[in-house]
Amino acid sequence: MSGQNLSEVYALIDKAENNLVRLCQELIRFPTINPPGNDYKVCVEYIGNRLKNIGFNIEYIHARGTPGDCAEYPRYNVVCRYETGRKGPCVHFNSHIDVVETGEGWSHDPFAAELIDGKIYGRGACDMKGGLAASIIAVEALIASGIELKGAIEISGTADEESGGLGGVAYLAEKGYFSKERVDHVIIPEPLNVDRVCLGHRGVWWGEIKTHGRIAHGSMPFLGDCAIRHMGAVVASFEDILYPAMAARLTKMPVVPEEAKQSTLNINSIHGGQEESNQGLPTPCVADSCRMIFDRRFLVEEELTLVKGEITDILANLKETREGFRYEIRDIMEVIPSMTDINAPVVRVTAAAIEKILGKKAEFICSPGTYDQKHIDRIGHLKDCIAYGPGILELAHQPDEYVVVEDMLNSAKVMATAAYNLLMEQE
Repeated sequence: MSGQNLSEVYALIDKAENNLVRLCQELIRFPTINPPGNDYKVCVEYIGNRLKNIGFNIEYIHARGTPGDCAEYPRYNVVCRYETGRKGPCVHFNSHIDVVETGEGWSHDPFAAELIDGKIYGRGACDMKGGLAASIIAVEALIASGIELKGAIEISGTADEESGGLGGVAYLAEKGYFSKERVDHVIIPEPLNVDRVCLGHRGVWWGEIKTHGRIAHGSMPFLGDCAIRHMGAVVASFEDILYPAMAARLTKMPVVPEEAKQSTLNINSIHGGQEESNQGLPTPCVADSCRMIFDRRFLVEEELTLVKGEITDILANLKETREGFRYEIRDIMEVIPSMTDINAPVVRVTAAAIEKILGKKAEFICSPGTYDQKHIDRIGHLKDCIAYGPGILELAHQPDEYVVVEDMLNSAKVMATAAYNLLMEQE
């Protein structure tokens, strides 16, 4: 690659700073909270309309029948493709458009997208609308520069990554949008920090445990059987048996932060007894059911069957040793760990671009949580995939989430450089 060749691209990205800020702000102002899945259609149409103006072919894909899809909250995605007219590979930039709930503790309006001291604040600024905006600006600069390109460039805005991606990348992969016949290299601008190349992620098993009891008058609980107490025994067994066992296991994957190099279990929620929607005084009843949602993250060194067996063994033991203990367990989602080879083309090229733009060696990492690489890998069978973006990992899902404008500009240059080298099959 000649640095002179891309100097005009870099200049266009620098000149586009105000444009980049506005684009990021406008994306944040779509409150695409998932669940339930607000404003997906208007958000993807905004992306599509912008890219259509510079010659992209636009497809809007409604993931009908996927979890959460309904008339009020349809699961819409957009795939935008630019054909150079010259034979060559396809580089695909994939960003999810959904964001998590805002939560409490904000000192800024979560959807005002305020620009303060070089930072844009808002839900989704870091995860990952800043990355989406940077990838669009990068590609626009490549095209506007008039530099010769081969092959094709794709940009997608996809649904539901925060809830597993079944209405987004998984659906598209099943329909062939992420296939070896169509796409060669994938960059996902997730917030893993501007100087890092993310090779993959740990595995995940989401599940649900239900414990059963028997309803009775609250003044005579001895006549019933409290399902919440049974669930308490499950939690106690996790504390005594499972958590110490997980803490003893460490992975050779370069997972960040350091604490995530071990297996983890998060109890997402526990619900039991009277419905939480009750507005009056509680009724005096013994809880006859209790439900737990758990989130088990596991390492590339762990087999999923053994991961599941640890929990099912605990439940089976409680059934044998605890009077009246009855339970059900249900899978919600399972994903095996994914990690791209460090010598893969997209890894090498992006790392070289980071060193060129930032003047420092790239750090190779893996994510503590999963992202849509899991579907690109297991369904699309595309192995040349990484996450790279401008967001700061620790800010994801936090109050006062923000993205740094300078990081977006630098990441846009890195993405433009990587895309050019991949399209031209150079390093």
